[in-house]
Amino acid sequence: MTQHIAIFTDDPGWHGAVLHDAFTQKGYQCTNVSLTDCRFEIGTGGNGLLIPGFEEHMPDGVFVRGVPGGSLEEVVFYLDVLHALRELNIFVYNDARAIERSVDKGMTSFLLDQAGIPTPPTWVGNDVHRAYSFIRKQLNLGYKVVAKPIFGSQGKNLQLITKPDDITDFTVYNKIYYLQRFIETGTNAAHDWRLFVIGDQVIATMRRESSDWISNVANGGACYPAVIDEQFAKNAKEAVKAVDMFYGGVDIMCDPEGKIWVTEVNSIPAWKGLQSVNKIIVADQLVEHFIYCLHEQSNVDIAS
Repeated sequence: MTQHIAIFTDDPGWHGAVLHDAFTQKGYQCTNVSLTDCRFEIGTGGNGLLIPGFEEHMPDGVFVRGVPGGSLEEVVFYLDVLHALRELNIFVYNDARAIERSVDKGMTSFLLDQAGIPTPPTWVGNDVHRAYSFIRKQLNLGYKVVAKPIFGSQGKNLQLITKPDDITDFTVYNKIYYLQRFIETGTNAAHDWRLFVIGDQVIATMRRESSDWISNVANGGACYPAVIDEQFAKNAKEAVKAVDMFYGGVDIMCDPEGKIWVTEVNSIPAWKGLQSVNKIIVADQLVEHFIYCLHEQSNVDIAS
């Protein structure tokens, strides 16, 4: 019997297409599903969770390609669906706990630090006066500060603070301030490295570079092939492990003294730019690892 996989996404696009191709080549059937269309129906028979396209049988596994934004209640509900799937012993890649840990930048920074992985000095809280105090302290030490939304991606709503007058708009952060020391790279062009980790392997890397201080591809950053050393790979693999992911995109910066800093860990990373400068087919690698983990979980369930 052909196994049926749910891919959670609201915008399948290129990533959805290549995942479908990779799963089909392995003999799996795929259906795109939006978390906004899922629901709980409890006490009416069945297992209480309804997923469109899987009314007769629950999916054999779930690949999370996107979690929609929305109100706090909406996002909690979407994550509840993923938690419920795990409670039903359905394999989820990456699961809700990993997504919660990585989408919350404050928790990511905390977990990286707890694991002994170098990450920039960071302040998170809702006291604006203490936030300003952290900024002033970093500026007095000669460092710049980046203000980020605690939930955010693709370089949106980032502010670089180089002097007190740069503090212009904190309202976009909903009264929780995530402030991080800005890591200088020693060159005029802003750059960092994205390492794509699957399991315990770094399967692809790239250097992202921009004339602006934000190097994200979504903000116009250019992608270049990159060869990394053992320490880069070690930090990236440990970062993914610290946040408890099956796979992840790890952002790393290197300061002028050569110290490596892990700045972000993404549990739903894009890879179109990465693949454009690497020969590897990322979707094939992801699907192979997904199937391996799916079978491993099935064997554990049978044994228990």
